[in-house]
Amino acid sequence: MSQALMTGLARTTRPQTAVRRFLALDALVTGANGLAYFAASGPLGELLGIDAALLLELGLFLTAYAAGVAWLASRPQPPALGVKLVIDLNALWAVLSIVALFAWLEPTTAGLLWTPMQAATVAGFALLQWTALRAVAATR
Repeated sequence: MSQALMTGLARTTRPQTAVRRFLALDALVTGANGLAYFAASGPLGELLGIDAALLLELGLFLTAYAAGVAWLASRPQPPALGVKLVIDLNALWAVLSIVALFAWLEPTTAGLLWTPMQAATVAGFALLQWTALRAVAATR
């Protein structure tokens, strides 16, 4: 990803600000997803063809994860190790989502569409965060 594209997406020329903004966006989207899974695990489970208990547990996990990512985003200079952990966990989530789709989930058509879409979104966060973190390292 080019520096110009990243600058445009983050609307800043300061790489540290870009890292924080991409973390904040990740926390917002992940938190909303987690709260939805937690609060509406039954109806969403039926819609997606995914066990409601699994969605409830994922909702709790994602909400806690989002809180940690939000905390990182709130730091004036998020620690690189923490950001790398978020990037790695996002990449892992994206891969495991696709593996789960074929290995053990039996989703509905909506689930077949939703799972790859959310995996691609999370992979996109990882890519944006990684690119911004590299830009921070390049300025040091």
